[in-house]
Amino acid sequence: MTMKRRDLLLGGAGIAAGAAAVGLPEAKAQTTPSGIRWDREADVVVIGSGASGLPAAIVAREAGSSVIVVEAQPHVGGHGICSGGNVPLGGGTSFQKKWGIQDSPDLVFQDLTDWSVVEPNGFPDYRFNDREVIRAFADNCAATYEFLVAHGVVFVDKAPDTLGGSSVGNSVPREMHAAPMDWTLIQTGKPAAPDQRTTMSTGNGLMHPLDAAARKAGVEILLSHRMTTIHREAPHAGPVLGIAADNNGTPVNIRARKAVIINTGGSTTNVNFRRMFDPRLTEEYCGVAGQPWSDQDASGELAGMAIGASLWGLFNNTGEFGSGITKPGTIGGQYGYVNLRWFPGSEVFDKARATGLPVKDWQDVVLVNMIGKRFYDETGRQFSSGNYGSIDPYVPDSYRNGQNLKFKPNSFLDAAMAGIGDGHNGGGPIWAIFDADAVEREHWDPKPPNVDYDAGFCFTANTIEELAKKIEMKYQRVPMPPEALAATVSRYNSFVDSGVDEDFGKPKPLYKIAKPPFYAGWATPVLHDTRAGLRINARCQVVDMNGQVIPGLYCGGESAGGFSMHGLARATCQGFIAGTNATAEKPRA
Repeated sequence: MTMKRRDLLLGGAGIAAGAAAVGLPEAKAQTTPSGIRWDREADVVVIGSGASGLPAAIVAREAGSSVIVVEAQPHVGGHGICSGGNVPLGGGTSFQKKWGIQDSPDLVFQDLTDWSVVEPNGFPDYRFNDREVIRAFADNCAATYEFLVAHGVVFVDKAPDTLGGSSVGNSVPREMHAAPMDWTLIQTGKPAAPDQRTTMSTGNGLMHPLDAAARKAGVEILLSHRMTTIHREAPHAGPVLGIAADNNGTPVNIRARKAVIINTGGSTTNVNFRRMFDPRLTEEYCGVAGQPWSDQDASGELAGMAIGASLWGLFNNTGEFGSGITKPGTIGGQYGYVNLRWFPGSEVFDKARATGLPVKDWQDVVLVNMIGKRFYDETGRQFSSGNYGSIDPYVPDSYRNGQNLKFKPNSFLDAAMAGIGDGHNGGGPIWAIFDADAVEREHWDPKPPNVDYDAGFCFTANTIEELAKKIEMKYQRVPMPPEALAATVSRYNSFVDSGVDEDFGKPKPLYKIAKPPFYAGWATPVLHDTRAGLRINARCQVVDMNGQVIPGLYCGGESAGGFSMHGLARATCQGFIAGTNATAEKPRA
């Protein structure tokens, strides 16, 4: 069957989700000795169509296995397509060699297991990485890069750098950037501007080519199929048999003759799951990166745990380094991740509701907690992370690396909670307060669709006291005291007069908040990475609480634990590893 490029771009209803779309026979419903009535079957069943799932599916299919991918959303791409497209694959890739960068698998392994690398706030990036998992990543890095290029991914033609890198190793630059070319951007519903198609970095440039390659190879993709259960021969024994999924209310059982691969993207949107790692991350942290395109709902982790799988590498999900928790890049809308903005024209803009106002200069706002008090230097940095050149001089495995850094405590979550005193674990919303002069300086237009008044993520009023009274929404647990916000603004304005922030050390406060109308825009931190998940071995096989492999179950990407690195490289590489090993399994009768 010949597919039009437009159909591949949109991944929508024009491509049937069933087997006929890729020319594969649809399995007839059958009942096995296990008592499960199978509606479909394939050699390999992949859960999730993101940066780990699609490579796994392509590798398995091209090795001769039949493959079904189940995707909970009505579109492909997962968290990966929403990303900045920054891919730190090293180990001696042809791309590195082109630019004269000497790297090797051993150097990647050394970098990503260096216990001595710590951040200025004292948190170590690599100390708790699983050596077996990192060894496998290091040994497959270069092959994964070549796989991506062979399947249509185009990287911006410039030397590897450090842009977008987080815990990617300190020895050499490895960061590459996926170019969008002429693919449709999910953020806008149209391609990038002609002068940016080969120079900007976006997850669209990674995931659209992989989607097209998967379909061309004959991978069967079932959209709007949410995995609900992983079937195992016995609750905690025997091989994995397949999965159950929900297709808009219709249950579907899919048999896996060889293996099931979990690629569900992590757990950041599951409030109760993420709070096992950090009790502070309560409901108000609702603007998770990747939403509303994709959810990182812990469905893979929970389904794996239900049949005996172990979690792994939990410190990496609590360590305050990298992009686990970030300052928002935009304010006034629910979804403020710095590398992602939604615009009218996107197929999910009805859920996003606002583009948000991008903050160029944090001198233009003051940040207050839900009781109207400042708590932090608004220009303060985010968590840092290991990258090429971030420690200078850098000596591998030397405790003196930490002595080359100046300790700088950084915990804006704890700072935001200070003084609220209502006995709650979370700090509540954080609001950016600004005035008409700030609007002019930043060239903002604080009206829909740029901000979200209807859902309570932005408010405006002619006085500071009136503004405080208006702030009512589901996450504002207590009313903001008008007198408190007025006192905060008055005190801050006095710092502009004196040139000294006596409370939090903001470098020479520049602008008063004095000209109406006044605004309060949602500026609550954004959750991004998941760095803990199911325990896997070097083959990406899932391991149970007894340290034994669960036969026929694999996992990769943000649903897998033991690896602190940010994002796309570990996801694509572990998808490559999992697909390779899953397809080598012997089919079960």
